[in-house]
Parts: sequence; structure tokens; C-alpha cells
Amino acid sequence: MEKKGLFFVVIGILVVLLIFIILVCASLYFYHIAIARADKSFLNGNPDLEIKERAVKSFAEMEEWWGKQAFEKWNTTSSDGLLLHAYFLLANQPTDRTVILAHGYSGQAKQMGQLAQMYREELGFNVLLPDARGHGISEGAYIGFGWPERKDYVKWIDKVIKQTSAQAQIVLHGVSMGAATVMMTSGEALPPNVKAIIEDCGYTSVQDQLVYQLKRMYHIPSFPIVPLTSLITKIRAGYFFKEASALKQISKSKTPILFIHGGADAFVPTRMVYELFEHASVPKKMLVIPGAGHGLARSVDPETYDREVSEFIERFVSEA
Repeated sequence: MEKKGLFFVVIGILVVLLIFIILVCASLYFYHIAIARADKSFLNGNPDLEIKERAVKSFAEMEEWWGKQAFEKWNTTSSDGLLLHAYFLLANQPTDRTVILAHGYSGQAKQMGQLAQMYREELGFNVLLPDARGHGISEGAYIGFGWPERKDYVKWIDKVIKQTSAQAQIVLHGVSMGAATVMMTSGEALPPNVKAIIEDCGYTSVQDQLVYQLKRMYHIPSFPIVPLTSLITKIRAGYFFKEASALKQISKSKTPILFIHGGADAFVPTRMVYELFEHASVPKKMLVIPGAGHGLARSVDPETYDREVSEFIERFVSEA
């Protein structure tokens, strides 16, 4: 009986060990596809990211516009030693007003060209378009989902003030992960030069977004994969998912925020914008564009989008 009991104990330990190994491997896989700087083709064909014909046309027009611009190449070094790159474009007329744009997950600065064109040609702003860490030509082996990037954006803010004017008036405008980035930046100790923040389809926290996507894309429960992946991310990238919270950051913000979301967004669910809006105690406004999918609010209704952005900015940014 003792040998038989010992046999079952050993089998039990081996089964638990096997389950643990499987879970660790699954978490490492999830880290690789979601966090590590790697091919993100798993997003291809995702119906939640479907791009309408109208948006495809506008992207083509943006490509043409981008190719005609005389960008200055800027760079800065992050607090953890990464060389980060950005594109700077002066306004048509001298101004102290500058927008810093923030692109989305697995994107790059160039994909913000439509907004860059709007800010420069319609609102008369200088434009700075950074490649986030782990994206474009910036260094970095992982994606921070906006959390380490918030400190990078403080660096870009300081650089704009140094390079343009001590009286610089700065607007932050981000889409998707970029929206989370500018919201997370809003909770830092920002200089008074930062006058307004525009967030378009950002998530409440990295934890919330990954839990939602694990269920929606893979149809599996978040526990224990998300906590284990969060631990791996802390070891490799320096942050836990739960600490990367836009909700907590905007609750500390002193900067006015315009919250924008698509009414048909299933990638970052529309319900998140209402929670974000409630947590902000600064001057704020919310715009939900009916029928717009993820990141497509401006493509669906550019007139309303541009008008609301312009009117919000005019409340807090003085004329050039």
C-alpha cells in the first residue's frame, strides 16, 4: 500500500508539473505574440479591425501627402536607454502650437498622417509624430501598451518646449494604443504647456484589454494565462498589466480631455469610453460616432470629428 500511495503521489506531482509547464509555455507564447516586438499577422483578417473602402481611400491620400512633406528627424533617449525617433513638421506659419500624435498597436508614425495633415493645414499646428518604442525605427524589444511610453511622451513634451518655444502650447492626440498612451501620460507631472488631450478609442487598462481580447479572439478564460503573462512581462519588460491603467492616470490628470470612440467598436469595446469619461475630473467632453469601428471614427464622420476636436482645442489653446 505504501508503494502504491507513493506511486500516486509521484503521478500527481508529475501531472501538476506538466500542467504548470503547459501554462508557462502558453503564457510565453502569449507574451511573444502580444508583447514582444514581433510579427503581428495574427491580427490579419480580424473582423473587429475591418477597414471600410472609404478609409482605404483616405489612407492612400495620406500616403501621397506624407511623401510630399519635408520632415525633420528628431530623436530622444528614453529613461531606460532606448533611442527613440520622431518626425517633426513645422506649420505653414510660425506658431507656438504643437500637437504630438501617438499611433496604435503594431503601427508607426506614418499611420497618423491624416491627423497630421488636419492639424497642420486646418488648425495651423506644428506636428510631432513619434515612433513608439518597439515600433517603426525606434528601438525596443517589447510593446508597452502605453505604460512605459507615457514617460517617453514626457520626454517628447520637454523636447518640443526646448526646440520650439518656452511658451509652447502642446496638444496630445492618440488613437487606440496611442490613446491609452496619452491618457497614461496625462497622470504624470506635466508642464503647463500641455493644454489639452484627445484620446480616440483607448482602453481602460492593459489588463482589461488583454482579458477582453483573450476571451474574444481565443475563447479561453483569462486565468491563469493573463496573470502568468503579466509576470513574464514584468520580468522582461518591467511592468505588470494591472499597473498600466489609463483609469488611474486620468483620475490624477489636470489636463482637459476629449474622449472619442466608435459606437460600433468591438476591438476596444465602446463601453470603455464611458468608464474612462466618468473617471476624469478635469474639463472634458465625450464624442461617440455611431457605426464607427475601431479607429475609424474620423473616417466615418470626418466633419463631426474635426469640428469637435477643433472646438475642444479652441477652449484651451490660444491663437498662434
